[in-house]
Amino acid sequence: MTMDFDQSVPRNGTNSVKHDGCAAYFGTADVLPLWVADMDFASPEAVTRALQERAAHPVYGYTLYPESAYEALIVWLKKRHDWEVQREWIVMAPGVVPSLFASVLAFAKEGEGVIVQPPVYFPFFSAVTTNHRRVIENPLRLAGDRYEIDFKHFEQCAADGARLMLFCSPHNPVGRVWSKEELTELLRIARRYDVTILADEIHADLVYPGECHIALATLAEENDKVITTVAPSKTFNIPGLGLSCVIAPNAAHRLAIQQAFDILHVGNTNPFSIAAFEAAYRGGEAWLDSLLVYLQGNRDFVYDYVAQHLPVIKVIQAQGTYLLWLDCRGLGLNDVKLRDFFVREAKVGMNPGIGFGKNGSGFMRLNIASPRHILAEALGRIRKASG
Repeated sequence: MTMDFDQSVPRNGTNSVKHDGCAAYFGTADVLPLWVADMDFASPEAVTRALQERAAHPVYGYTLYPESAYEALIVWLKKRHDWEVQREWIVMAPGVVPSLFASVLAFAKEGEGVIVQPPVYFPFFSAVTTNHRRVIENPLRLAGDRYEIDFKHFEQCAADGARLMLFCSPHNPVGRVWSKEELTELLRIARRYDVTILADEIHADLVYPGECHIALATLAEENDKVITTVAPSKTFNIPGLGLSCVIAPNAAHRLAIQQAFDILHVGNTNPFSIAAFEAAYRGGEAWLDSLLVYLQGNRDFVYDYVAQHLPVIKVIQAQGTYLLWLDCRGLGLNDVKLRDFFVREAKVGMNPGIGFGKNGSGFMRLNIASPRHILAEALGRIRKASG
């Protein structure tokens, strides 16, 4: 299957956060929107068809999760990630971010420590602070053109009374796909200090050729405390439909997560989310394979363009996700002026790195999941603005 990912899909006027929300976020609508982590590509035909078929039935009442949806996920995880998941391990959830919040409620008490690894997706922080837990930062370490885990410091964090770790794999925004050796060491330390790990693997399917995502749970020993959250939302560009899963082999962990969802009263979903969820996993594989080829081309295009025309900016090596982490410290601007430079002068809307923690100061996050000519236009604007 081949897809025309070069084709632009107009999104203005659809209440898109990424497009219609620019004026509110950037103070102007006159920017190319390359920020919010959704794609400017049409979702797989199988998803659109399933939604149309469900919409044809004129009653949209409270809806059960069909066994066929669980089966679709189980087959997908086995085929794409060699992960044997049992039906009873799966708890349906309203999204990965709610799952982060629920896991903090479930596995850490007020005042207890939760480890995060900045620079990282900002709800990792708010899930902890909003629930009155204590953030313990284990900053990732930039080594050359990629980030690594500081395991010595991680062990100190684990020994500092941490009850839970929120782990991003593959990592947003730095694009790391963690190796088996890194994951094994992470588990060893967590095991020693009895730390529960919530692995956010929402980007697991978005890994570039030559790289391999390993589900953390596949390396866990019997008594390790590993819970995983997955979703089709990033993979198939359906994040607005808001359905995900928590996978917990341990029955007590499943109960704790379910009780947290019950407290938040976020158990209901809608019939369209379920239809899209199952259709994506059953019929979206060929579309995804084509997407990954196109995204790799976009990634490499940005690499080459920046190296040739914008050497003051460094692109951090991305092994996965459609997000690139740009080191803009060479521009010599503070974070306020850096944001203004891209918005006011280059007219390109990206996420400022400071929003991912203080370790993101001087960086920007670029969403490359758009037609290549849009990326070329954005980079050309940045080049012109930088003189």
